[in-house]
Amino acid sequence: MSTDLRSRRKLGLAVASFLVFTATLMILITEGTKKTVAVTLDGEQVVVKTHAETVGEMLEELDVNIKDSDYLSHEPNSVVENNQSLIWEPAKPVTLMDGDESKKVLTTAKTVQQLLNEEDIKLGEHDKINIAPAKNIFPNMTIEIERAFQVVLHNGTKKDKVWTTSTTVADFLQQQDVELGELDRVQPELDATVTPEKSIDVIRVEKVTDVVEEPIDFDIVTEKDGNLEKGTEKVIQEGQEGIIQKEFEVVKENGKEVKRSLVSKEKIKESKNKIVAVGTKVTPAPDSQEKSSSAASQAAPSPSANEGKEIYMNATAYTADCGGCSGVTSTGINLRNNPGAKVIAVDPSVIPLGSKVWVEGYGYAVAGDTGGAIKGNKIDVHVQSKGQASNFGRKRVKVRIID
Repeated sequence: MSTDLRSRRKLGLAVASFLVFTATLMILITEGTKKTVAVTLDGEQVVVKTHAETVGEMLEELDVNIKDSDYLSHEPNSVVENNQSLIWEPAKPVTLMDGDESKKVLTTAKTVQQLLNEEDIKLGEHDKINIAPAKNIFPNMTIEIERAFQVVLHNGTKKDKVWTTSTTVADFLQQQDVELGELDRVQPELDATVTPEKSIDVIRVEKVTDVVEEPIDFDIVTEKDGNLEKGTEKVIQEGQEGIIQKEFEVVKENGKEVKRSLVSKEKIKESKNKIVAVGTKVTPAPDSQEKSSSAASQAAPSPSANEGKEIYMNATAYTADCGGCSGVTSTGINLRNNPGAKVIAVDPSVIPLGSKVWVEGYGYAVAGDTGGAIKGNKIDVHVQSKGQASNFGRKRVKVRIID
């Protein structure tokens, strides 16, 4: 019994050893026939041993679900080869917002720039993007592109055409480094939407003080003078304008005055009235005999030797009724209403109008008229009748300019 038992045990051990050997051999044979593949799965590299015939079968073994948008270095139906390298990158979902357009894409692009190239999206010089083109793509990222457009900017008196991606006027001014003063205003309003080719006007407003001086007219006061012949006048006091100072608040827009308001006014100089003496003296009517009147004129007293400036003049005589005469002198003396008025016509450059004069053979008179033929050292004395004018004739006389 002992011998049989030992024999059976030996046989059992032999059979077990054979089975172990066979199993081990089969395992070695099976493992030896597998292919070794270096697989990069979404950036992670692993070494895989597989009996799969195709790339697709191998990825199924690895529980990888391939989508059309994914990147696969080999076609799914391609044959797996030993020591092969395989790359699989799943597509990442990305939202692209280009101006007013938005879309979702699946991409295997590494960087934002690569994605833009894939989508044939080009950035202009003045366009803005929220993520730098060199940045890497990550799942569910949102890429926003703001397209620049041109706007006309009137900044005061300066006009420019500028690029912008702003949506409101306030944002646009901030982007252009335009600062507003306390009184400045903008058209359209700051919260208005900016659109292409729209004009934005910055009106520069300033308030300034303007002080001006304005003249005050003087009055003309007349005084009766019994020593002057009726119809003659003499300036006793020259008039002078006064001055009033006014202060204005002036509003200017872009340098141009648009409003002026009076703030205060002050009289800094009083006006001075002009005083004119008006003659009331009436000369008695002449004798019926003209020679007596002429003789009386010749007998008129002469001024003292030191009274006034003495010059010699060529003299003629005229009447208020001469041809072409209006009867009113250039200084306003009505000779027809005052036939006895002693008036002479002069050249004002020689004897100033209004001067009191004494004429030899005529007496005291006023330089109150002019004439087209009266030039230089020449005078024309007023007489009452044509007969007197004829008798006076043409003569050289002494004239004193009293004042």
